[in-house]
Amino acid sequence: MAIISDFQEDETPRQQQQAARSEEALAAVLEQSGGAALFLQAAINVVRQRSDFFRDPSAVSKVAAMASAARAQVEGEEREARRKAQEAERKAVEAERAAKAAAAPAPAPAPAPAPASAEKAESSEEKDNMEVDKGDSNVRQPNAGNGLDLEKYSWTQQLPEVTITIPVPQGTKSRFVVCDIKKDRLKVGLKGQPPIIDGELYNPVKVDDCFWSIEDGKSLSILLTKHNQMEWWKSVIKGDPEVDTQKVEPESSKLSDLDPETRQTVEKMMFDQRQKQMGLPTSDEMQKQELLKKFMAEHPEMDFSGAKIA
Repeated sequence: MAIISDFQEDETPRQQQQAARSEEALAAVLEQSGGAALFLQAAINVVRQRSDFFRDPSAVSKVAAMASAARAQVEGEEREARRKAQEAERKAVEAERAAKAAAAPAPAPAPAPAPASAEKAESSEEKDNMEVDKGDSNVRQPNAGNGLDLEKYSWTQQLPEVTITIPVPQGTKSRFVVCDIKKDRLKVGLKGQPPIIDGELYNPVKVDDCFWSIEDGKSLSILLTKHNQMEWWKSVIKGDPEVDTQKVEPESSKLSDLDPETRQTVEKMMFDQRQKQMGLPTSDEMQKQELLKKFMAEHPEMDFSGAKIA
């Protein structure tokens, strides 16, 4: 487990000005370097040649930690942008409804009560928008990141990893944070206060590939690398509300980054989930049915009266 935020703390105004000038200079070099990858390679070569940084055995993990923190921050910004877009869309819909209601004529007398059967009917759209699924109050619809937005924290996931975002008081420093990540347990909070998260993880994680950082001094971001990277988590902590994993979907950009074998497996999982939702056979069941049909066609003399073919 690594902490990303320590080197960002306690900067003086002069140091902040120097950092801003350095960032502008680096941005200019980046524009002329021919791409981010080439820029990073050049920077690594400079560090290797001009310092003893890479003589430290932990240098690689430190670089990986900084890269993971940057990725987590980008994901947080993307989530915030999606949230704002959804909020703007919601407000636009509400405004349109209010305008229609204001322009509508006075309501006619109420019709006679509908039959009980009609009152109980629900459209498929209403069912899809319900927070609770299948009568289980602990199973909920996934958020835009295939996780859940809970009271104390929110989380998203892709097959390889889980990202947890916890709001903290503005100006919180990493030294105020208690974050204990173990293979099958997570404890997170602020010093001197009750833990925000404390419980058994849904599945084991690779502790050495887990990181946390303070984002903009107002949120704690935790990246958990799954031990089994071919399985969706239903929750972060066992006993917390669960997400309906039949309705999670990998981002297309993430899917295209997978190797062919892994991508084929993920696409098969997605297909099987959709088939189950519609009450249709999965890919394995369809393959068995095709084999049975072929066998029956090749052996017409045999009695298959008890066999079922969808």
